[in-house]
Amino acid sequence: MQLSAGHTALVTGAGSGLGAAVAREFARLGAKVAVLDVNEAGAHAVAAEIVAAGGAALACRCDITDSASVSAALDAVEAALGPARVLMNVAGIGGAKRIVGKDGSASPLEDFERVIKVNLIGTYNITRLFAARVVTLDPLEDNERGVIMNTASVAAYDGQIGQEAYAASKGGLVGLTLPLARDLAQFGVRVVTVAPGLFLTPLMHQLPAAVQASLAEGIPFPKRLGKPEEFASLAAHIVGNVHLNGEVIRLDGAVRLAPR
Repeated sequence: MQLSAGHTALVTGAGSGLGAAVAREFARLGAKVAVLDVNEAGAHAVAAEIVAAGGAALACRCDITDSASVSAALDAVEAALGPARVLMNVAGIGGAKRIVGKDGSASPLEDFERVIKVNLIGTYNITRLFAARVVTLDPLEDNERGVIMNTASVAAYDGQIGQEAYAASKGGLVGLTLPLARDLAQFGVRVVTVAPGLFLTPLMHQLPAAVQASLAEGIPFPKRLGKPEEFASLAAHIVGNVHLNGEVIRLDGAVRLAPR
C-alpha cells in the first residue's frame, strides 16, 4: 500500500513526540491523516501544521481506553477523510515503581493496572474497532485491505528495575503481533510492531543534557538518541512493504538496557 495514493491513516498519540512525527511523515507522503490524542491542544496543533503545509489532516480527541470515544473518533474521521486503511498505535504512558518500596510496602495495584489499561488494553481496543471497519473495504493490490502498526519498546525484552508494568504492557504488544497478523490475514490486513529504544521525545528533552549524553553513550551505534523522524520513516516503510507482516522490529541502535 502506498501512502502517496491518498489513503487515510489514523495515528494515536499524535499530539506530540513519536506520534506527531509519524503524522507529519504520513502527510508528507500524501496520506490524509487523523491526528488522535487525549491532548486536544496538541492534536489540533499538529493537524494545523499539516494543513498549513498543504496536507490533509483532522484532529480528534480520542481516549483509546474508552470504546465510545474511539468509535466517535473513527466516525468523525470517516466522515471527514474517508475510511481509514492504516492504523499507527503510538499512544501510551510510562511509569516506574518497584514492586516493594523502600518502606517495605507493596506497590499499589492501581498503578500497574493503569499502565496495562492504556498501553495494552487501550491499543487492543482501538485495534479491534478499526479492524472491524477495515475488513469491509475493497481490497487493493495483493488483496491488501489495511495495515495495523503497534508501538512496543525494547523494555519488552530488557525491562529495567521498577519497569514491571511498562515492560509487561509492551511485552503484551509483542505477544499480540503474530496472532493478530494470523487472525487478520484472511482479510488482507497486516500487523507489525515496532520496538523503539532510546528516542529524543519531549519527555527525554526534559532531562539534563548530561543525562541525555550518558544515555546515548550506552548505544553501540550510532552513539546518539534516536530521532522521531527515524521512527516515522520506519512506519512509512512498513506501510509500503507488503511482505512485512507478523513481525516485531527493534529500532534501537543495538542497545540492550542495563538493569537500571
